[in-house]
Amino acid sequence: MGALEASVDSGLDTGSGTIGTYFQRSGIYVFLISFACVYYLSNASLLLAHYDLGWHLAAGDLIRERGNVPFQDPWSFTLGDRQWYNLSWLWDVIASFTYQYTKFGGLVLLTVACGAVIVGYLTSICLSSGASAIAVCISVFLACLLYPSFGTAPNIYLAASPNTPTMVFCVIFYGECLRRTRWFLLPVMMVLWANLHGGFLLGFPVIGMFCCTALLRRDWANFRIYGLAGIGCFIAIFINPLGWHIYDGVTATLGHFAQANITEWQSYYQNMTMPESIPGIIYILVFVGLELYFRNSRPVPLEARLLSWLFLFLGFYQFRYMSFFFIFSTTTLALHVDRLLPRQLKNLEVQKTLLAAGVVGACALPLTYMKIEPTLGLPEMLSQQDTQYLQSHFSHARLLNHWNVGGLLIFRTRGTVPVFVDGRAATAYPDSLLHDYFKLVEWEIDEKAWDTVLEKYKIDAVLWVKAHEQLRRFLVDKRGWKEQYAGAYESIYVRP
Repeated sequence: MGALEASVDSGLDTGSGTIGTYFQRSGIYVFLISFACVYYLSNASLLLAHYDLGWHLAAGDLIRERGNVPFQDPWSFTLGDRQWYNLSWLWDVIASFTYQYTKFGGLVLLTVACGAVIVGYLTSICLSSGASAIAVCISVFLACLLYPSFGTAPNIYLAASPNTPTMVFCVIFYGECLRRTRWFLLPVMMVLWANLHGGFLLGFPVIGMFCCTALLRRDWANFRIYGLAGIGCFIAIFINPLGWHIYDGVTATLGHFAQANITEWQSYYQNMTMPESIPGIIYILVFVGLELYFRNSRPVPLEARLLSWLFLFLGFYQFRYMSFFFIFSTTTLALHVDRLLPRQLKNLEVQKTLLAAGVVGACALPLTYMKIEPTLGLPEMLSQQDTQYLQSHFSHARLLNHWNVGGLLIFRTRGTVPVFVDGRAATAYPDSLLHDYFKLVEWEIDEKAWDTVLEKYKIDAVLWVKAHEQLRRFLVDKRGWKEQYAGAYESIYVRP
């Protein structure tokens, strides 16, 4: 009887130890996810600062009301016969539904939840690569602080916008290609991705990199796996309301001349802000230094290194890709950092410490949300008072608006004050209109270009940045227009 009791007691102790060990080993996830989410919530105003959020919400409302994706834009007077290629229609519907029932708080929490998925997935990938807990913690924490690019608003890549699903799916595709066990799910996810954001094309370089490295190694089994996944994903992108015309929507963005005037498509140098960009620059220098120092390091997956370098160079060329560099470099950096750390560090002890700290971070989450919740809202560039004035004085007028307020104008007026242009660019507007508009955005006034646009489009009023003093002098002093209204950020000029 005593032996039986001893056996039972031993079994219970082992089980308890196993459960305790499991929770301790989850400490790194609790720590990274909780503190990253606190950081994201504390920047909630930036999560809602995307200038296109307004038209995305309005588009979601329109699609839900009509039961289909509109063929043409209903809010502008300059669309001509241009088809509207809404590549993010599904995200618009989800955002519209979320906003209807939870307002801006729900949009923020949805965005933060996507950030938590990215943090958790990157942590899992790095741990699977064999890096120690402390090295993974350092690498993932740095990457998840940097990739949202909060210092370069409005070019933010963890925000209430369709950019966020692209970040999530890039991480998932990367992780599943590394693991090679659930590759057959990638085409299914591509169906969702292709309906959420035009960034679905980034899935193909990820799969292609793994496919090419398998070919170089003559690893025919994995080459077949990645090849089949790529073919499946290619077929999956045509399961959308646009059908094969989704290609037209993508080409209306990639390689279009409008990119030269949209900051996220400009170079890293043009988007650098000081001192906000210093942490990112230091990260890049450390990554390059460690890569050169450990250039013959075998434990680092070749695919991870190649994707990191690819997106680093792409990020210098066009700023929007730098966020993907931070994500793809996480595994490589974790393995390099691991080689620099003392070997006597015990993972389980580190995990215990991280778990305790993570619980504190998790407790801070609701407090952080309660603090920021009253301040949530769209950017105040176009206030409700400004909107009311426009609706009462310029309903159905031909208004020349600044690009950055177009999305807000659509959200607040739903077409009662038609817009001239907004952030949808070539996916909704003719090239001729965009050529005309981009001549107006220079700080120094091109008088001929302004006169041409005002006459060509029979403009009744101009809604422009209040701080643009050169435009005020041109319209008021030289052309006899009147500054009829001045809000906090925007002014309205009307013909004599």
